[in-house]
Amino acid sequence: MRLLKELMRVATQNRAFYCYVLLSVWIFLLIAGMYRYMGNVESIPGGGSVFGPSSSGTVSSSLGGGEGAPAKASSTAQRFAKYRERCAPLSQLQRFDDGGLLEGWKLQGVLLVIRHGDRGPISHVRSAGINCGVTGGTDNLVNRYRSFLYNSSSSASGSNHMYWNKVGPFHGFPLLPATERGCPLGQLTYKGISQLLHVGEIMHQVYAHALGLLLKPNPNRASVETTPHTLLNSDEVVVFTTRYRRTFQSALAMLFSLLPADKWLALNVRESHSMAFCFSECSCPQSALLRKRLDAMMDKQLLKRNDVLGVMQWIGGTILQHTPNGISNPFEVVDALLTVLCHDAALPCRRKKQPVTPKPGKKNSNQELVDVINIDQDETAANLLQEAQGQMEPDSPEAENGNPLLQADESPQEGCVEPTHVDTLMSLADEISQRSAGHSYYKLSGLLRSYGMIRHIVSYMLKMISGDRTKFVLYSGHDCTLQYLTAALGIISPSQGKTIAYASRLAFEVYRSEAHTDYYFRVVYNGRDVTQQIDFCEGGKSLRVTRDSRGNKADLCPIENIIRFLHEDYFSPLNATNFKEACGAVNPPKAPEF
Repeated sequence: MRLLKELMRVATQNRAFYCYVLLSVWIFLLIAGMYRYMGNVESIPGGGSVFGPSSSGTVSSSLGGGEGAPAKASSTAQRFAKYRERCAPLSQLQRFDDGGLLEGWKLQGVLLVIRHGDRGPISHVRSAGINCGVTGGTDNLVNRYRSFLYNSSSSASGSNHMYWNKVGPFHGFPLLPATERGCPLGQLTYKGISQLLHVGEIMHQVYAHALGLLLKPNPNRASVETTPHTLLNSDEVVVFTTRYRRTFQSALAMLFSLLPADKWLALNVRESHSMAFCFSECSCPQSALLRKRLDAMMDKQLLKRNDVLGVMQWIGGTILQHTPNGISNPFEVVDALLTVLCHDAALPCRRKKQPVTPKPGKKNSNQELVDVINIDQDETAANLLQEAQGQMEPDSPEAENGNPLLQADESPQEGCVEPTHVDTLMSLADEISQRSAGHSYYKLSGLLRSYGMIRHIVSYMLKMISGDRTKFVLYSGHDCTLQYLTAALGIISPSQGKTIAYASRLAFEVYRSEAHTDYYFRVVYNGRDVTQQIDFCEGGKSLRVTRDSRGNKADLCPIENIIRFLHEDYFSPLNATNFKEACGAVNPPKAPEF
């Protein structure tokens, strides 16, 4: 009994010592386990590759193998991350310089131009295994939006919001993509829905309170309580979109996050008949000629690069399903390749096929099928090529398995698209994009194409400063919509060139001074203040003010500057005084090749 008491006394006195010993042993075992796990990870073949090992088991010669492969694969992954910027990953969609609340200034209104979200490819691609949806269904905004559409009804008859029920050009348009994981041809994907919901969330944080968009409708208006939502009209928010499902769905998704549910239900959507939102100033032969000459310069650059031509043919022949007229446009291949890169899919491979001798006089009946409406194409270089051909290629079994009309010496070789191939093609696309954006023809074409839209934007600016109820105007468009507008205003990123990422946004924020009656505006592109890049706002032409309590600054440009630019200086670079004269010129100004 005495021995037991002695042991308990010793144990009590050295309790801290025993705790230190146990803690040291636990830390040692934890460190040993971590080193063992890290060693196993490094020994996995291809563990450092973004896409994993190719299905054919081949490894790019430039990446090599052995001990140096993981480091080189990591470098390749960083390069692919640069290309994925045009895919607009959610981490890229953030609030930066977006205004809303400036000290001493009241936000009068916002005009926002967006590009639609992630879409399926314009050309038929071999997309087996590519998931264009939201990973794991973990996006709360997507779940909330889908739940709202499933559970709400728009009228007493019980019709639901899975389709747009209001009278007009968009009646019957679906509000969600047809499939959760699919990459439908030229259509918005669930990833695209997610992108625009997140953009709308940013716009809600920035503008909803400042513009008073969270206020309830006036209860004195009996129509709010008695009129079905399909007949309500909101004069605070004006929406324009082209008649494409992807732009329509993008607009509604963005506005769902921005607005309260009752104001979203009250929306009316107006159609723009042009991707340039040119309204009444659209027809312009001079603009088409400028673009044609710019494309000719691009073709000359491509023909000088035999190495790139070979890579373009290899990637195009591997990823595109059906190319009876050959592959001549790198941007068509880039668009198809982005379907892989934007959705973290493995780089595609192809197997050698047995040659099939064509039967004379017999034509593939599937070739006459046209399964995609032209209104679901972007006005990019790849799409202009499609329009010139007059139809999209059919999604036929023959196209899936390769062109059956290939001769024996034209049969595809066994192999895979490698990271070095991606580097070669995407680097060329970036180079051409940067050179095109820096050429004078690009700006001149942008001035002509966006004249109608800039006039429209200025007219709404004037409405906002004159006390009109309109507070928010949305233009939901395409990559070319923003290309024309940024080119005309001189907003060019040297690193991005004319590349416009999915879900890009360009905001015109209109402010009134609380101390005076002066009106100003600022321009924010993808969250970055670009007001100083505009010729008629640069330098001393703008007013620098404090943006927040941390001392950040914002540049405000007088409304008079853009009005004067539109009416006096707009056509000076074209040696003309009005739109008709500028578009009717026989020859464009001379310019050097790029």
